[in-house]
Amino acid sequence: MSTGQAGQTGAAAGEKRIMILGTGGISHRHAEHFLSIPGCRIVAACDTNGERARAFADMHGIPKSFDGLGAALEWGEFDAVVNSTPDNVHKPTTLEILAAGKAVFCEKPLAVDAADAFEMAEAAERAGLINMVNLTYRNAHGIQMARRMIEAGEIGTVRHVEASYLQSWLTGQHWGDWRIDERWLWRLSTAHGSKGVLGDIGIHILDFVTYGTGLDIVALQARLKTFDKAEGGAIGAYKLDANDSCAMTVEFSNGALGVVHMSRYATGRANDLDLTIHGDKGALKIWANQTDSMLRVCLGSDIETQTWKPLECPPTPRNADRFVIALLSGVNGEPDFRHAAEVQKLLDLCFVSDEQRRMLAVG
Repeated sequence: MSTGQAGQTGAAAGEKRIMILGTGGISHRHAEHFLSIPGCRIVAACDTNGERARAFADMHGIPKSFDGLGAALEWGEFDAVVNSTPDNVHKPTTLEILAAGKAVFCEKPLAVDAADAFEMAEAAERAGLINMVNLTYRNAHGIQMARRMIEAGEIGTVRHVEASYLQSWLTGQHWGDWRIDERWLWRLSTAHGSKGVLGDIGIHILDFVTYGTGLDIVALQARLKTFDKAEGGAIGAYKLDANDSCAMTVEFSNGALGVVHMSRYATGRANDLDLTIHGDKGALKIWANQTDSMLRVCLGSDIETQTWKPLECPPTPRNADRFVIALLSGVNGEPDFRHAAEVQKLLDLCFVSDEQRRMLAVG
């Protein structure tokens, strides 16, 4: 254990004390946002790399830092943990944190497969602890407004859905050159823990679809594709064998059909989620990226002329804000561990469907 920048670890009366576990890239965004939220205070940072944890704590003015989860839990003067460790570490660290009686805000994906994700959900529920997953596109104003409109019956019964999550970093260098940058190379290699575009962004678009429509997916058929990207199919230690594109056909719990696709080869699309929900009394189109979103509607007399109009959406709390609200109120927020596990079940089934080349029911 070591101490970072001087300061008091105790929170003011009523404030919830938060520790950030894992101080890599995404953790800086967590620190910046949680530091801006009333009702909470970041009191510690923890990483297996003690030097990195100390530097992170100093950078963000966090009073304490630890070089291992065991030492942090022994100290224990916090109420909740933001788990921003690598994907394959989410399960063991989260189970240890829950066993210590601490709430958890976990980065996506919750786990590497559905079995692990459900084990984590059950552990959190048994312990009665606040548990949420950072499925970031819940932050989009457009998807929140669309969900409210569907629940209010404004587009009638959903009959057809079109959804996509499209990126182009394999054809452009707007996020850096993937051929030489390990941040992107590992995402192309199953040996380095990647489940391809399906595992990386599939969880986001499937959450977008199921949350936006308010419907469960009860059957799906998926086709995965890996394209040749380098001579010999590898760059250095990275074998480029993870899937690059996925196309899905889905059936929803009310009988509606839909198509869902995602790709890193979508030239001309940097990082775009699109969702069109067609009902028998109207339709909605939602677009979102990491910073913005938009909703267009076709309702009433506009149905006869196929006219789409923009609809202004009120701001919505971010996932981090909802987590703090949950900590303060004692009422769990969304998206929770169980929802993330249900989405992970869909992702796991996609691999089976691709291998068997057929439509499969979601068990």
